[in-house]
Parts: sequence; structure tokens; C-alpha cells
Amino acid sequence: MSLIGPSSTSSANHKPSQAKGKFGSRKAEIARLYAHPLPILLSEKPQEPSRIQSILSFLGLSLNRISNPHCEGVFDPCTRSVWVSKSDDVLVLWRRGFFGKGDLSRSEPSWYTRQMNIRKSGGKQMTSEEITAKRRAERKQFKADRAAAIAAVAEEAEHIFATEGRVVTPALSGPAIPSAATWKPSQPTTDSPSSNTQPPASTEQTITQNDDSVDISKPPIVEEFLDPLINIEHLQLTLQEAFFLLWTLDCLIVLDPDTSEPMSLQQIWTSFQLAHLPPVPPSLAPTPPLTPPLQFDNPFLINYMVYHHYRSLGWVVKSGIKFCVDYLLYKRGPVFAHAEFALVVCPVYEDPEDQARSTINLESSNPFPWSWLSTINRVNSQVQKTLVLVYVTIPARCRVSLDVLQTPACLTHYSIREVILRRFVPARMRD
Repeated sequence: MSLIGPSSTSSANHKPSQAKGKFGSRKAEIARLYAHPLPILLSEKPQEPSRIQSILSFLGLSLNRISNPHCEGVFDPCTRSVWVSKSDDVLVLWRRGFFGKGDLSRSEPSWYTRQMNIRKSGGKQMTSEEITAKRRAERKQFKADRAAAIAAVAEEAEHIFATEGRVVTPALSGPAIPSAATWKPSQPTTDSPSSNTQPPASTEQTITQNDDSVDISKPPIVEEFLDPLINIEHLQLTLQEAFFLLWTLDCLIVLDPDTSEPMSLQQIWTSFQLAHLPPVPPSLAPTPPLTPPLQFDNPFLINYMVYHHYRSLGWVVKSGIKFCVDYLLYKRGPVFAHAEFALVVCPVYEDPEDQARSTINLESSNPFPWSWLSTINRVNSQVQKTLVLVYVTIPARCRVSLDVLQTPACLTHYSIREVILRRFVPARMRD
């Protein structure tokens, strides 16, 4: 049983906020777009209740029909991922469960939207990546303006001491020192992607060169003269996400990268494990090449156990590399609220001798120092996330045969334990 669980209110039954204004309408639109937690939908014909429906509901059955999108993706062993290129499949997988990420975007595949925004509106309607870039550029400009103001005050104090002999302490706050509450950007930030696309206040600019003034007019960009924009971005699924979609939900078809033919479940299961095994040097490779044996401590098996465990509990599981952890847990998704929990996967060998004989060097399998643990906990505490150590017990070879690794049934031999770690603050936790 998991120590942590999502909110008791289901994502599908969650109603949008009735708040008024543009923020309320924005939340309602987000709730409408991301109303479905999984790609599979249950559709029911609108009909009046009958005796047959009552009997079926009493037996736990239903006449609902399942709508399965059956998305397609191509397995890429080099990047250990599955690529989804069809725009309809990308939209379904992202909006119904937040699976994968855009390879040209920060998270949501929005490259095509950003490019169309630049062409049509001149960058006035910014995407999340552009808003973040603009905010970072403004923060950088604010720090530069504040440092320049403090340096000017210090220089003035030195000038007074040199001329009048009075000692004046430079003030770090006041009307001359900009603050975060009163500061406004003095000029458009050049680091923002949209700042380069916005037209100037005047359509004509004057360039002075060799005492000659030349007027250069900038006509607006006409979309008819531009080449057709092709969406070159694809959705990149991790192997854990891909196997959850095809094995648990049966809504993904994985194609072989060489033949472009659908792969069987057995081929996918074996290929995903082999993608995480260390490569054999060409000088040591046998002739003909042999398939390396499967192992219980395969990183794919361990990470999939954690991913499947929390996805089954209703959490949205995303990568946590940004916060130095393995996974982040969202209640509904990244567009609704920040992640509440940060997971660190800690493999534990049931038999210590298996770790000594293993050819895979698992991360976090050895005892880590307290300084590292304190650093990870401090980082996630600052961003309002609770650190969870997830211990995955690897079955011993002496107890379980390696033949069980040929099918997903081997996952029943693994177990998961959780330890929630919180930072102790004496001033706040005296009671």
C-alpha cells in the first residue's frame, strides 16, 4: 500500500472553477482540454434506463463502449524512447494523461504553435516557453539595473568622502534603488524570443552612416510569401511510458525501426530490456553476435515498477531531472498545479551476491552520503516538494529463475517500499 495517494476527487469528475474574469475562463478552458486522465474513453449511447441496464449494473457490467485511439510510435534504441510523429496521436497522448514530451519544447509539444504565432500575430500571443524566456530576461535586466544603481550610490558616497570628508553609508534601498515591486523594464528584453518578432512603434527606421541618413521601411510579414510550415516536432515517450500505454491500456502500437512493422509484445518486452544493457565492445563481441542475457536488475524493470505503481494510483508521473530526482508526481498534470512529491528510486538487492556479480552499475544502489541526501532534500524543500525514497527490492537469482524475465509476469517478484523524508526545521517544529 502506498504511503501517498492522490486527491479523493477524481480527475474526470473534477469540475472547473466558476471564478469570473479572464483567469476563471482560462482555468475552465484548461479543465475542458485536459478533462480526460487517460487516452481511453468510455462512451455511452444516450438512452433511457431499462431493466437490462439495471441487471447489468447490479452484476458490475456496463453497456459503455470503449474508444481506443490506437496511436503509433517508432522504437528508437539509441535514445531509449518511442517517437510519435502523427499530430493527432501527439495531441491525444499529451492532452489525455500528459504522456511524453516534445523534442523541440520544454514539455508540451508546442513548437508548431510557437512558429505559427510568430508568423500570424508577431509573437503577441506567447506560449509557455516564450513567457518563461521573457520572465528570465526581465529578471536578468532587473539584476543589472539594481547592481548599476547600487554602484552609483556607492560611487557618490566615495565622492562625498573625498571632497567633504563625510562618511556616508550607501543605502541598499530607497527611491534610487529599484525593487522588485516598483521596477519596470526600460526597454524590450532582447533575450525573449518574441521581442525579436514584435514590430517597432514606427515602421521606419533611420540609419546614419557616413553622415547620410537612409530611411529603411519594414513592411509587415505577409504569410502568403512564406513557405508552408511543416511540423517537424515529435512526441518522445520514455520506454516506461510506452510500455504502460501498450501493455496496460493497449492504446499504443510500437513499430520496428528497421521494417516499420508492428512489434509483438514479446519483441517489445525484450527490446526494451536490451536497450538498457551496457554495449559490448566490438573487439570482445562474438561472431556471430549473441543476445546478452536478461537480468533482474535491469534499469527498465526497476523504473517501470515505480512508474506503473504510481500511475496505477492515479498520479501523473513525469521526469524529475530538473530537481535532481528520478520522477515527479502531479495530482492532475503540469498545467493544473506544481508537483507535490519528488521520487528517488533506490534499488535494493535481495541477495547481496547478485550485486557483486552484476554487470550493471545501478544508480542509488549503494549507500549514499548524508551530504548528498541533505542536498537533494534541501533543493526539493525550497520548491515545496516532499522527497520520497522509493526502495525497489530486486529478487534473488537463487530464488527466482531468469526464465521469468521473458514475460512481464516477472514484475510480480518485485516489491516497493516508500520512505517520506522531510527537512527538520527547529524553529517550526518545536511542538
